[in-house]
Amino acid sequence: NLGVCYQNGTGIAKDEAEAVKWYRKAAEQGDADAQNNLGVCYQNGIGVAKNEAESVKWYRKAAEQGHADAQCNLGMCYKYGWGVQKDKETAVFWLRKAADQGSKRAKEELESLE
Repeated sequence: NLGVCYQNGTGIAKDEAEAVKWYRKAAEQGDADAQNNLGVCYQNGIGVAKNEAESVKWYRKAAEQGHADAQCNLGMCYKYGWGVQKDKETAVFWLRKAADQGSKRAKEELESLE
């Protein structure tokens, strides 16, 4: 939560690098929300150098814990080839998991694949 506060400037000065520091601390302890947030930071170069392969690593950790947003993000990485080789089958696998949990974005991404 502290990472989110730093990223958004909620109650403290906005500091994306500090947000990444706190996301990493929680992510390394297995927190799926922090893992997904860290993946987003790496994918978009927020507070850290852009590194799509590193984003995939963190999305996967959260996705394997059942985190719907991370499953959707990981599926999109496979759909578009962000940090991994494009793989429609793997994209569908992860997007379906997210869609089954109610992710509207995952459902929309799936529709364009099927």
